[in-house]
Amino acid sequence: MLTLNDISFEQALEYYGRSISALLVVDENTDSYRSVVRKGIFLDLLDESGTYANLVQKLWFHHNDDGRKITDTYNVFIPNMSKFTGKNSRRLKLLADGIPHIVQMLILPLDEEGRYLFFLDELDKHVFEEETETENKVSSIQNNIYVFTMTFDLANDTTRSVSLTEVSDEPLNYQLSYSEWRKTIVNMVPDEDKELFLTRSDPDYLRAHFKPGHMESFDLQMINLDGIYQWVKLIFSRMETTSENDYRFVYMVQNIHESTMNMKATLKHYEELASTDPLTSVFNHGRIETELRNAVEKHRSDSQPAGFMILDIDFFKNVNDQYGHAVGDATLVHLSEIIKQTLADRNAAVGRWGGEEFAMVVYGEDEKALLDTAELIRTNIESSAFDVAGSITCSIGVTSLRPEDVPDTLFKRADHALYTAKSNGRNCVCSE
Repeated sequence: MLTLNDISFEQALEYYGRSISALLVVDENTDSYRSVVRKGIFLDLLDESGTYANLVQKLWFHHNDDGRKITDTYNVFIPNMSKFTGKNSRRLKLLADGIPHIVQMLILPLDEEGRYLFFLDELDKHVFEEETETENKVSSIQNNIYVFTMTFDLANDTTRSVSLTEVSDEPLNYQLSYSEWRKTIVNMVPDEDKELFLTRSDPDYLRAHFKPGHMESFDLQMINLDGIYQWVKLIFSRMETTSENDYRFVYMVQNIHESTMNMKATLKHYEELASTDPLTSVFNHGRIETELRNAVEKHRSDSQPAGFMILDIDFFKNVNDQYGHAVGDATLVHLSEIIKQTLADRNAAVGRWGGEEFAMVVYGEDEKALLDTAELIRTNIESSAFDVAGSITCSIGVTSLRPEDVPDTLFKRADHALYTAKSNGRNCVCSE
């Protein structure tokens, strides 16, 4: 039986060589690697040789939870993750045939020329089970998910402790200055958010606005690892150090997409409630007034034709008196649907002005086209059968926008045209 003193360095090295799962020789400068040893899952996961960039992507630049490939947009970071200045050890989660495996990786530089030895060893199954259980517990405790964290030093223009949680639970080997990182990250946000990001992450802004311990955050969209824009909260916090000249910061990205979309849906719901007539579901009086003001402003800026119509149901009081208000309400709902369907292929806003009056703002039509549209609405209503009420008719006043118009003059002309239509025997269209 061997004792500790009987085991030589050569014997220990021989045993290690027999037990290691994979050993790779890597050359960063030629972007290449060669497999010296491949066993077990690495027979399928690794090729005999290949590019170093593909190796980095395959080993740890993928989704940590399910192994999905990261969108090509993020490949710009791979060159900054593949250079090592000393020994590096990290834990990986790799998928082989859909089954997750926990792998311990050790990286040893062969020299200062960018050549390395990669040692990879699959750990026992119980390690995966224990780590998965721990991750699940942490996830259930944490309400806020931080998808990216790092520290940076403005004085030295450096970044450290970079962590991308969807890629790895451990900090990444990330060799990039803060200024380079900022120029790269701006390409991950949509054009409308670029100015906001560049302003709030600018070193001069951070120096001027952050005292030690100060924190600020702002929300924008950022492309995620799957290539989809998601809402995130960017958090900058200046560290409290002993020197006023230290400008070291913690930066965090919090995933707020779900809560933001829920909030937007809620706001949209209340916006619709505030803008919609509760009976007919078309715009209410206030929203049509807004549309009227918008039409006037738009006409002043682009001179595109537009117009305004007011519709009044003929003898609607008789419907309420003869059949009751429930039938009157149903008639209003039916009529509003006819108007919406008639204008469905036009750029128009439909609203209930009040009582049995409806108002329409129509864009892109000159006076003749507006009259044709109004006549189409009138005939569609006249030819429709209304439950209980039978058939009804309407009168419509129409006017086109003029360069000197304000909302009040536009309304007064349409209202006067409606009065003319009613004076002319109703069930007709008049313009002014």
